[in-house]
This record gives sequence, C-alpha cells and structure tokens, in this order.
Amino acid sequence: MPQNTSVENQLMTTFLEQKFEIEESNDIEMYKQFVANYIKIEQCVAVLSDYRSDCSYIYAGSFGAVFGLPDENSVIDSAFEECIFTKINADDIVERHILELNFYQFLKEIPKEEYSNYSTFSRLRMKSSNEKNMYINHRTIYLKTFNNGSISLALCLYLPSTDLQSRIGIDGKIINIRTGDIVESEKYKNNAEKILSKREIEVLSSVAKGNKSEQIATDMHISVYTVRRHRQNIIEKLKVTNTAEAIQTAFAMGII
Repeated sequence: MPQNTSVENQLMTTFLEQKFEIEESNDIEMYKQFVANYIKIEQCVAVLSDYRSDCSYIYAGSFGAVFGLPDENSVIDSAFEECIFTKINADDIVERHILELNFYQFLKEIPKEEYSNYSTFSRLRMKSSNEKNMYINHRTIYLKTFNNGSISLALCLYLPSTDLQSRIGIDGKIINIRTGDIVESEKYKNNAEKILSKREIEVLSSVAKGNKSEQIATDMHISVYTVRRHRQNIIEKLKVTNTAEAIQTAFAMGII
C-alpha cells in the first residue's frame, strides 16, 4: 500500500471512530452559514467536514476554479475532500495528513475548551495546467467539540499563496491564533509518539531493522507471544493492515 494511502487511512479512522454523543448538537446549520458568508468575502475554498455524519460541505469562491470545483456549493459523502487532495502534490498531501494527526494528538493534551484557539498552517504544491508548481496556503481549524472531547466539525481553508519560493516540504506549523505564537515543532511531534506505547515503539523499531519476533523476544527478554501481541496492537493503533504499512506510517509520522 502506498504511504499516502496508509497515512490517509489512519487519518480517516482517527476522526471517524471517535465516540460521538448522538443527542448532542454539532450546530451544523449555524457553521454552514458562517462559512458561506466568509467565502463571499475571501473567495477562497472552504471545506466544512462533519465527522459524525461522514460528509463534507464544500464552498468554492472564485479560487475554486483552480481545483476544477463548480461555482455552487456542494456536498460530498465523505468527511475528507479527495476531490481536492488528488490535485495536490502527493508528498505534500502525506505531510499535510501527518501534520493533522500530530495536531489532533497535540490538542488531546490541552483542555477541549482551547481547541478552537489553535490552527494548522502549511503551504502545499499543486500542478497547474501548464505543469508549473502553484502554491497554496492551507489551514485546518476544529470548530466544534463535544463534551466528551470528540471533534465533530473541522474547517479546512485553501487560499493562494504569495510565497512562491521553490523548496521541498510544506512548512507545517501549529499556531495559536489568539496570540500568533507558533507551537514548537518538537512539542507537537512528540505527541505523535503517544499513539504507541514505549514498548510498542521499541518492538516496531526492531521490526523495521529486519528482526524476527524470536530475535526481538530474546533481545527484549520477553516471550514471543508478547512480541506478537505488541505487533498486533501496533497494527490496530496505526489503523493499517500489516507490519510493513505500520513501519511506513510510523516513519512518516516520526514515531520511529
């Protein structure tokens, strides 16, 4: 499985498998109106993702033509905007997904009342019709959080970038939008390690070096059964189907 697919699969399951309070309102109509009005002013592209219903509302200002989006607002049967993702540089999409996973882990360490104070910021590449790189600024903001901490609504914004300098990477950041402060990269990247336990990271690192379960058991002074249980837990936590995909995803996220 390509790295993009395994990382995206983890992103999808992370958000869609949250525990939602069915009786609690996510105020979707109110936020839809807010976003529609914002687009009339900014003329950018906005995607309002409803994780509980697994659908997205796409609002395209004049900038939507870059992605081939229709002028009218639309709804898609997915909380993830593949119609836009497929137009972005594949490496940048992987980095964007990883940034959002790290953002999610970072927020889980702070009070849920503060979630809306933070946003991601990145610069993505896409190919224009003349095969030249076009640069797009991207932001993710979580708008609605339920009482149990589950995030029900997210807003992604796509705008033209004035930074046209050619370089590799998306310059991903987490920003406190109230103060303008940038969260230190090591602080939020270290939160990615909380997906796996310390022992699971040790096991996966050893597997990545080519060691078999029997050798890992000997090196770590544990039973082969315990190693195999750790490997299964790793696969389940990273939302992948096998160990090879787990290694790819962990490398991409900086866990190992």
